[in-house]
Amino acid sequence: MAEADLFDTRPQVKKTRLNVLPVNPEAADPDKAVGPGRFPSWLHRKLPKGSDLKETGKIIDENRLHTVCEEAKCPNLLECWSKKTATFLIMGKACTRNCGFCSIDFDKAPKALEGDEPMRVADSVKKLGLKHVVITMVARDDLADGGASHLASVIETVRKEAGEVTVEVLTSDFNGSEHSLDIVIAAQPEIFNHNIETVRELTPRVRHKATYDKTLSLLAYVRKHPAASNLMVKSGIMVGLGETDDQVKQTIRDLHENGCEIITIGQYLQPDRTKLRVKAFISPDQFKAYEEFGYSLGVKYMYCGPFVRSSYNANLVIKQAKNQIKTIQSS
Repeated sequence: MAEADLFDTRPQVKKTRLNVLPVNPEAADPDKAVGPGRFPSWLHRKLPKGSDLKETGKIIDENRLHTVCEEAKCPNLLECWSKKTATFLIMGKACTRNCGFCSIDFDKAPKALEGDEPMRVADSVKKLGLKHVVITMVARDDLADGGASHLASVIETVRKEAGEVTVEVLTSDFNGSEHSLDIVIAAQPEIFNHNIETVRELTPRVRHKATYDKTLSLLAYVRKHPAASNLMVKSGIMVGLGETDDQVKQTIRDLHENGCEIITIGQYLQPDRTKLRVKAFISPDQFKAYEEFGYSLGVKYMYCGPFVRSSYNANLVIKQAKNQIKTIQSS
């Protein structure tokens, strides 16, 4: 070994293998000195400004809460937290499902439920000044009702303690239990959301235990439930996993025919190396085409774009969806 190598004091950079990505579909711009990067330009964004980002994290930490923003590595975390909004993840941060797209921890026997969690969520809602709150949950197949009673308790406590606030829930499939769904519906959230996640053909590879038809049956049950006349039914799709345009359109059609009034569609981004790879970057024009297709079928509200997630801008989505429904009903 050379003497220079023995006394090399230069900083050593750890060599890491970059994630495998699909080809950037953007063409090179001859007027720009730098060519297209690994990600298309529509997946680049500026960092948000403001001091509320730190305050949001402080409130969540003080109440010992988890958020899907953190656990699922959401690309919108900085933007949402800078606006003092977050999506609460209840019943712990370990899920009894191990889906191919999701980075939330997997555990067949997660920790017991915490009885004071509903009050801690309500306190955070008050301190953040939320007018619309999104509450999501890990799948809890270890519990008899899948966690439905606990979710209902959170909804009721938030309503009692936080004053006038609209509530949106993003639930598991509760293993198809109608009893569990009845419990959640009885708590009267304004929006009931359960994501279908992907097209029928990719479901076995993308989702763990959940099925395409079970999701459709669940959404239809909620929509037709006699106690659910005042709530809106919502579901979401990820694209970029290898699906075709026709398959996405069929999924939109299936959701509409099973009572879904709000549909969100966003670009899948691989959260870590152990999860499914991104197969394609979907262009903003294609998202617009999906939006127009949904409206042509009669879907009440479509929210589609590269960074769209189930709870992204949920406070604006509920307002716009209500306005859209009023316009349709008055016409």
